[in-house]
Amino acid sequence: MHSFLQDVWEIFRLYILPVLPFLAIVLIEIQLMYNRRENEVMFGTEAFNEKIKAFEFTPKEVRTLEKLVRSSKFENKDAVLNSSRLFEAAVSEFYRIRNVYSVRDETLDAIAGLRRKMGFTGANPLSMVCSTRQFNVDDRVDLELENGQLFKHLKILERSEKNWSVKIDGSVALAKSLQSSKVLIRWTRVNDAVYSKLLPVLAATPDKIVFSHSDQLDKEQLRKWLREVVDFPVTATFPNGEVHSGVLYDLSAGGILLGLAEDCKPDQQISISFELPTFGVQNVNVKVLNNLGRRNPDFPLYNSISAVFTGAYAWTQERVLQYIFEVKRKTKSMKNEVNRETT
Repeated sequence: MHSFLQDVWEIFRLYILPVLPFLAIVLIEIQLMYNRRENEVMFGTEAFNEKIKAFEFTPKEVRTLEKLVRSSKFENKDAVLNSSRLFEAAVSEFYRIRNVYSVRDETLDAIAGLRRKMGFTGANPLSMVCSTRQFNVDDRVDLELENGQLFKHLKILERSEKNWSVKIDGSVALAKSLQSSKVLIRWTRVNDAVYSKLLPVLAATPDKIVFSHSDQLDKEQLRKWLREVVDFPVTATFPNGEVHSGVLYDLSAGGILLGLAEDCKPDQQISISFELPTFGVQNVNVKVLNNLGRRNPDFPLYNSISAVFTGAYAWTQERVLQYIFEVKRKTKSMKNEVNRETT
């Protein structure tokens, strides 16, 4: 026993004791740096003070913003005011250090207020989306369960700084199966991208699923005029009340190419109705851009009509984007499967 203690002391004396002063210096310097960051005037303070005037923040929101800045890794104090990405990075770091579930409710409310007043939510088409905290109540998301089951256009029921939930018409059995599982969520911002993430389920009941937040969303860019070739029956209703049947050749987020026996003219307004797989019947108004003539050999009696959506078409546009995204994803998945089999 005596020999063992001597060996331990010898190791401590030869290898640990000599570095203790160095470790003490490092720890002291880290503490000094922390104190300086907490108390000294940061670079960009004047710009920060000037910029916050335009947002009409409450005193609590200003104090909370100061805390976010001090706990972040940014050198410029006004960095969090310049972009939603930097703001969300500061928020995530603050919650990591403080533990979001231990932060006072008034501070959580202040952070949500800051995001809203600066226009950093997903509702602002100019903001960069990088966190599920930027989603809004009543936004629609798609869910893909571990067993491959899909739920489309589910409404976001609640969103707080701690977690968020989605409304679902399920069952007790489904809620039980979701416990401790992971769900792929997808949210589409029209004319921007599809944002997705595999998230663990915090809780589930027959009428809602609760998720934790993520600040690492996958993004698949959508081109505004990304098109998908289709072959859907379509019904066109003209201003004079005449109804004609035709075929939808392709569709995009902005418009369509359809075949009709009628001779349409540019700028002519018509209403069309077609069934979009998994999304049901779509009724939307379109304006004719061009009559390309009878150029489709599969439908020699139809004129090829290019048209764009008009009027209230946002809901149809979102569904078209979701449909195109699903088709592209499945096609890519099938190609990858074929490549694996061949190799």
